[in-house]
Amino acid sequence: MEERGNKTIICSVFFLDIVEYSKKSVSGQISLKERFNAFLSTAIRDVPSDDRIILDTGDGAAISFLGDVEDALRAALSMRASLLSEEGLIDPPLLVRMGINLGPVRLVKDINGQPNIVGDGINVAQRVMGFAEPGQILVSRSYYDAASRLSQEYAGMFHFEGSRTDKHVREHEVYAIGHPGDLTPSQQAADPKEETKLAKALVNVRVKSKIHWDALVVRYHELSAHIREKFIHASGQQKTLYVGVAAIPLLLLLLLVVKLSHKPEAPLKDLPKVAEVNSPLPVDAAKSGVSLASSAPVAATSSAKRTSPAHEKKLSSQQKKASKMPHPAKEKTPGSAAQGTVTLTIKPWGEVYLNGKWVDVSPPLTKLQVPAGTHIVEIRNTTFPAYKQSINIKAGEKINIHHKFSN
Repeated sequence: MEERGNKTIICSVFFLDIVEYSKKSVSGQISLKERFNAFLSTAIRDVPSDDRIILDTGDGAAISFLGDVEDALRAALSMRASLLSEEGLIDPPLLVRMGINLGPVRLVKDINGQPNIVGDGINVAQRVMGFAEPGQILVSRSYYDAASRLSQEYAGMFHFEGSRTDKHVREHEVYAIGHPGDLTPSQQAADPKEETKLAKALVNVRVKSKIHWDALVVRYHELSAHIREKFIHASGQQKTLYVGVAAIPLLLLLLLVVKLSHKPEAPLKDLPKVAEVNSPLPVDAAKSGVSLASSAPVAATSSAKRTSPAHEKKLSSQQKKASKMPHPAKEKTPGSAAQGTVTLTIKPWGEVYLNGKWVDVSPPLTKLQVPAGTHIVEIRNTTFPAYKQSINIKAGEKINIHHKFSN
C-alpha cells in the first residue's frame, strides 16, 4: 500500500448511495446506516484490506479496488443479494443505488493521515451511480469493456442502457447488470403483448381491491358511529339489555373453551379393545376371550382369582405364546428437520430459486440445504433462458446440479 502512495493508478471504483437518506429521521438514518454497513462489510470481506480503500460519504460509500477488476462486480452482486433478502421486512426500507467505473485515481493522504483517493475515476463512478434506479447496478463503458473481455460469460451479464448526460454536460454510456426476475431480451421479444396484458390486469385488480376495501372501511365506521350513538341516547334499562345481548356470545365461547379443556379421558375399559386391534393374538386365545396381561392388568388379575390351577396353567402357556409372536414394526417417519444437500455448479452465474422463491446468487452460493421431498430448482440468468430441474431428495442425500449458460 505504501508503494502505491502519491501515484496515479487505474482501479475499479464502486460508489453506493442510500436513497432519500437525508429525509429520514435521526433514528431512521441510524437504522439505515447500520444495515448498510453490515451488508457492505459482508460484500467486501473476501477482498484483502491492502487491495481496497473505503471512503464513508455519509449517505453511502465509495470503495476503490486496487486488485482484480472482478472484485467490484462481486461486491455489487453480494450487496444487491443482501438488499433483496430483507426487502419489505424492515422499516424504513433500505434502498441503494450503485455504480461502478474503471478509471484513473490518485492515492493521497487525508487530514488524518489515512489513505484517500481523488481523480476522474471516482467522479465518474458517482455520476454513473446517479443515473441508477433504487436497487439497480450501472457500470460505465470503461468498466464494461474491461469486464466483458475477461470472459464471454461476464459479457452476458450486462445490457446496454444508453447514453446519459450529467450536470456538467458530459455524456456517459452506461450498462446495467440484470436484476433477479428481469426478463431476458429473448423473453421480452417472445411475447410483449402478453406481458402488457398481464400488467394491465394486475393494475385493474389492485385498483378494484382498493376501492372495495375503502368502501368496507367507510361502512364499518358508519356502523360503529350508529351503534355508539344509539347506546349513548338509550335509557338505563336499554343499556343493560344491550350489554347483556353483547355478553351472551362471549359467555358461550368461554363455556365452550372450559368444556374442551376439561374433556374426560377415555375410560379404562376401552383399553383392551385397542390392544386387541393393534397386537396380534393367537387364534385359540382370541376364541377363549383371553387378553394379554400387559394390555389389561386389572382384567387378568380378576380372572386369575376366579380360575382353577389347571386353567391358570393353560392361561400362562397361552400368554407365553402370545409374547413370542412378532409384533409389526412401526413405520418411521422422518422428522421435520430432515434435510438433504444440493450442490450447485453454475457457470458463469445464476440467480437460484427454490419452488419459485429467490434464494441467493451462485456463485458464491455452492451448497443449498433443502427439506426432504420433491422440489423445483430454477437457475436464472438475465441473458439466457432459465434452467429448471425437479429433484426428489431424501434426508441426508446429496444431489449435484451442474449447468452452464451458453448460446
